[in-house]
Amino acid sequence: MSRHTLSVLVENKPGVLARVAGLFSRRGFNIDSLAVGPTENAAVSRMTIVVNADDLPLEQVTKQLNKLINVLKIVELESAQSVQRELVLIKVRADLTTRSHVLETVQLFRAKVVDVAPDAVTIEATGTTDKLAALIRVLEPFGIAELVQSGLVALGRGSRAITAPTALRSAV
Repeated sequence: MSRHTLSVLVENKPGVLARVAGLFSRRGFNIDSLAVGPTENAAVSRMTIVVNADDLPLEQVTKQLNKLINVLKIVELESAQSVQRELVLIKVRADLTTRSHVLETVQLFRAKVVDVAPDAVTIEATGTTDKLAALIRVLEPFGIAELVQSGLVALGRGSRAITAPTALRSAV
């Protein structure tokens, strides 16, 4: 099995996310990461879906996704030809004796401290999955009180854009 990142443009309507996720579930795929948000067009949302799957079963699911009425376009984004990022918020235990070490780690990873309490700091970091995993590993010895990580978001590199069909773009 290999990791695949799908960029799926869908109509921005209620129930579309449930139908797309349901299709993966019915086919026995576990979605590793799912991020959904608006695009430059208010009528269109972009789903970034990451799954581990063999090529042939994934191709079958992609063909079935294309048949869903609210799905406009599907593109697989190769990691070398796309910019891929995640966001993580980490609340780390940091009293007066460990705080300076935590802050040095934050600077090393080009992250930001977004909240400070007497016994903890909350850190915001964006980057590749590997970078964020490394940051988490380095912070674990201090004690991670809470952690939340977004799904992967991705766009293709260069000037070529994945956009909705022209008819839908002019409808807004």
